[in-house]
Amino acid sequence: MKYLQCLCLLLAVLCAVTHCRHEDICHEVNNTNLNDGTENLLIHNCDKKSSNYADFAFRFYKQAISKEDDKNIFFSPMSISTAFAMLAGGAKSTTLSQIFEGLGFDDLTEARIHNIHESFYRVLAVLNCTNANITLNTGNAIFTATGYEPQETFLQNTKQFYEAEFFSSNFYKPEEAKKHINKYVEEKTRGKMPDLIGHLDPSTVLVLVNYIYFKAAWTKFFDPLRTHEDDFFVSTNASVRVNMMQCDSNYDSYYDKDLSCEVVELPYQGTARALLVLPDDGKMKQVEDALSKETVCKWDNKLVTRRLDLQLPKISISGSYDLKKLFKEMGITEVFSGNADLSGISGSHNLQVSEAVHKALLEVDEAGTEAAGATAVILTRIVHPSVTIKFNRPFFILISDKETHTILFLGKVVDPSKK
Repeated sequence: MKYLQCLCLLLAVLCAVTHCRHEDICHEVNNTNLNDGTENLLIHNCDKKSSNYADFAFRFYKQAISKEDDKNIFFSPMSISTAFAMLAGGAKSTTLSQIFEGLGFDDLTEARIHNIHESFYRVLAVLNCTNANITLNTGNAIFTATGYEPQETFLQNTKQFYEAEFFSSNFYKPEEAKKHINKYVEEKTRGKMPDLIGHLDPSTVLVLVNYIYFKAAWTKFFDPLRTHEDDFFVSTNASVRVNMMQCDSNYDSYYDKDLSCEVVELPYQGTARALLVLPDDGKMKQVEDALSKETVCKWDNKLVTRRLDLQLPKISISGSYDLKKLFKEMGITEVFSGNADLSGISGSHNLQVSEAVHKALLEVDEAGTEAAGATAVILTRIVHPSVTIKFNRPFFILISDKETHTILFLGKVVDPSKK
């Protein structure tokens, strides 16, 4: 049996504070647009047919809940897809097509593959160059074994489209290499994740790391003086005590009679928004089955401004996922097997992905995801009595960037008291 060296793929998705890394890219992005001549395959326009990439988030979500239906779910489809798109830069043949088709891209001509990478570049550049009201940053790093040199085309591809940082690491001393990578991640996340990697194998030759950081304040904050203890019903017969935030204000919302759920949009300062979806009692599975880009488009088109007495629990949850297991069940199998063709990285068929991990963290409080921030509160005259919407049972949260129309995070809050 031919010996296969291991390629470890590790993804970290956390909330932290960073600054835009490349002012020249920001200048370029601010003076162009996301489409600029060719179709951007990451952007979903509700009025036009686009690639199936926008549905990747919902397909991954449904795969994740099939294993943990009664637990909190939280992940970043943007981070996962970026890391695997970067990996695809070194993949060929069936391995390449499985990765991209799994992410929702088809008709894989050479020109289309280039367009996929170009689309990621443009979206990532815009995300990294948001205005001062929001901190949103994503980045990539590749750690290679000491003396190991990936193919020049792969290096150029990851630098050109994904702006990856490169580091040499001694994997023959796995504890030392683990500390090296964990320290990098800890510094990038301001101490949020000091132990991303649990172990490394001496046969590892490459580790890919992707991170996305998001920190923003609500445009309408919740008054901390109104936060109170209340019941959150994790199931029909069980409840936990939570800190329930409260705010009376105008929000864009919609009650979907077909799916029996309330939809409320909470805008952040800047270009991001959170879409909260509260299914009626007993309707969680019905809403989950319907989750798709078309459903979100319908909700967006139906949103109307209403005066709400909005009650939302403070949240601090995390998610950790074995992407190797989940992706295999989604049809992305070859890259994890001895048949993997990652010769665009190594020059030969001696690499396979041995591990793929994704971790995400969500913290929501009265200010948003910004611990300190100034918010203008505009009071308007109440024309109609406010409608109370109380998020006191399991609900969905979708955080997206309105400028790029991409889903940054997606999750389900089953129990806010569990981290």
